[in-house]
Amino acid sequence: MTTTDDRTASDAADGADFRFNHLFDDEAMVRYPFASRRSAVLATGGVVATSQPLAAQAGLGVLADGGTAVDAAIATAAVLTVVEPCSNGLGSDAFAIVWADGELHGLNGSGRWPAASSADELRAAGHDAMPQRGWTPVTVPGAVDSWHELHGRFGSLPIDRLLAPAIRYAADGHPLSSVVARQWKASADFFARAARDLPELAGWATVFAPDGRAPGAGELWRSPGHARGLTSLARNGLRDFYEGEVATAIARYAAETGGRLTAGDLAAHRAEWVEPIGVDYRGHRVWEIPPNGQGIAALLAIGMLDRTDLADRPQIDPGAWHLQIEAMKLAFADSDAFVGDQQRVDVPVDGLLDPAYLDRRAALIGERAGPAPRGEPVRGGTVYLCAADGEGMMISFIQSNYMGFGSGVVVPSHGISLQNRGAGFVLDPGHPNEAAPGRRPRHTIIPGFLTRGDGTPVGPFGVMGGEMQPQGHVQVVSAMIDHARNPQAALDGPRWQVERDGRVRLEPQVPDEIVDGLRDRGHEVTVEAGRMAFGRGQIIVRSPDGVYAAGSEPRADGCAVGL
Repeated sequence: MTTTDDRTASDAADGADFRFNHLFDDEAMVRYPFASRRSAVLATGGVVATSQPLAAQAGLGVLADGGTAVDAAIATAAVLTVVEPCSNGLGSDAFAIVWADGELHGLNGSGRWPAASSADELRAAGHDAMPQRGWTPVTVPGAVDSWHELHGRFGSLPIDRLLAPAIRYAADGHPLSSVVARQWKASADFFARAARDLPELAGWATVFAPDGRAPGAGELWRSPGHARGLTSLARNGLRDFYEGEVATAIARYAAETGGRLTAGDLAAHRAEWVEPIGVDYRGHRVWEIPPNGQGIAALLAIGMLDRTDLADRPQIDPGAWHLQIEAMKLAFADSDAFVGDQQRVDVPVDGLLDPAYLDRRAALIGERAGPAPRGEPVRGGTVYLCAADGEGMMISFIQSNYMGFGSGVVVPSHGISLQNRGAGFVLDPGHPNEAAPGRRPRHTIIPGFLTRGDGTPVGPFGVMGGEMQPQGHVQVVSAMIDHARNPQAALDGPRWQVERDGRVRLEPQVPDEIVDGLRDRGHEVTVEAGRMAFGRGQIIVRSPDGVYAAGSEPRADGCAVGL
């Protein structure tokens, strides 16, 4: 069968240095080897890329008004809580990586399990895993304080200006986009059943299915409670979510419906500034947020792949996909074993990313599918957006409720849907990720960033989708660096996803040669529809002379827009 990749192994080797301008030369900018509905956006005054067009336009309007990339990101994120509530809300968690002042800055905005929560009670009640819905998996929502921290350090426009588009869409309404409408309907069917066993889910239908059904694509949707919550934040400041009117509403609703989230839990929350962690890959460095996020899984896989001949293979090649899948299996084995809240447990980050350890892990990758044992290092439902401004500031930002509308608990008075990030805990006593009061769970959401070997920035990237996220990071990084794909072409490519039991899922557009080649190497492969399961990404890259190129995921409703 003829490959869909028009690059030969020698082509890949010639581009091994990935001189950045390859993404901007005539050949790279017109090469779209996979089906695409758009081309990469080019701009110099700033760009925004995300999964919903109205949100992207809100961020672009902020840039046009003189706002920074971080201002644009906050405005975009706020609109996303309104126009894509099936993936995120004011009750989300968030993480960010910002390039500013010649360096990277990381922000961990994940929240902690309430102080009154108890893993012992869950185990005594017969639970061997964390519940996924209702109040139990709700941790303190961290997204709004992430906006607060980012704005205080890197913002320039007032908060009421940044929240104005979101308030307008919530109060006046907006037409639902098609992918969001499809997700919304699936969630409505689910929560109608779940509410029979969990009475605290009754608020979900009050806010998101007031007529007894989910709104359809193109239907005008208004959310007056959400507008009230956003207006309170615009009037009183973002910390109002934790210490003001909004905090009071959340704590009161929790007390009335059996939740253990209190005013004290909310007031104590603060996002944490952290140092990003990274690994080298073919003359570049890939950056992620350190644990409790699973970004280290992407770094482990990329670090192993840097020790293989992946770069010498075509992009659409069974052997290349085999290498990536096997590296990801080993990376997941380590992240599942060691990742937890670094403020509470010892996570051996340096040991996991040590070159000698990566050498040993890469050596386990054979010619056929194999087991993925954890190593022994030396100890020492989501929206993604990226934005850049004309001054060179760039931000990689992700926020999520998890599992489609999160916990299903909604504070109707202020339209706040609460995440269920506590579902990421385990109940195994002594595990680094064991549920505990005040502890942050292992997180799936991860923003990424790419720099050159000399430390100059290339740009932000991310792929939404739960456990797909580190796998998507591996695939788009390889596409850009190994095959000189421009941002849009990197996102357009067909994808694989490996499960924890080793099974491999492939998109329907994956060529037969890949399917057959992976099966010949011992992989259990299924070809599945459902484009959302394979992630939804955004990428911005910046040339040395200040030109941005941006791409947006074809599996979502969104777009990239620029000035």
